[in-house]
Amino acid sequence: MHILIIEDDLRVSELLQRGLAEQGFDTAIAYDGYMGLKLAQQHDYDVIITDIILPNINGIDLCRQLRHTKPDTPVIMLTALGTTDDKIEGFDAGADDYLVKPFEMRELVVRVRALLKRNARPANSKAFVLVYADLEMNLHTKRVKRGDKEISLTPKEFKLLEYMMRNPERVLSRVEIAEKVWDTHFDTGTNFMNVYINYLRKKVDREFEQKLIHTKSGMGFILNVE
Repeated sequence: MHILIIEDDLRVSELLQRGLAEQGFDTAIAYDGYMGLKLAQQHDYDVIITDIILPNINGIDLCRQLRHTKPDTPVIMLTALGTTDDKIEGFDAGADDYLVKPFEMRELVVRVRALLKRNARPANSKAFVLVYADLEMNLHTKRVKRGDKEISLTPKEFKLLEYMMRNPERVLSRVEIAEKVWDTHFDTGTNFMNVYINYLRKKVDREFEQKLIHTKSGMGFILNVE
């Protein structure tokens, strides 16, 4: 498995490279955002690990640009910034996971393996067009429509809605969504999940009389025609 590490701190990058090599991963290192973006576009990596604060191109902008050329390559962001807003900005840019410094190497390895496992699922294992009521999602073109209205979603909003559309009319707990959509166990006591559900509601439900995304108090969320 090939992993690209984009980290301008020499000590940190060497620690990451050594720790991942001990787990059998082949790694490449870029010390600034420009070189990291160039390497990512020229080669196929199984996972990209990037710091946010980087010379030339920061990790947020780098991730946004990657999503145009490498939309399916998993990205893990490393940063000292750990507020809910910081995490949302990273996920909205297209990151698949988020680790706040300092962290243990074994935690990073667990996150890497989770992303690799998710990406290893056969592409043809399920239909590429999901439909529920008048909501339609094309997994190939990444387009979402409700009726005749095109809905623009961020990468993480798309993944959240995809999971709900794959599991309609079933209550999904915050823990389940965290594990299946974010591949992690972040603090479900924050308002993190509510923020993303509200984002989806504004885009999917606000202009329609029939609401599809509902909250089940104390249990979670459900995609349902009520």
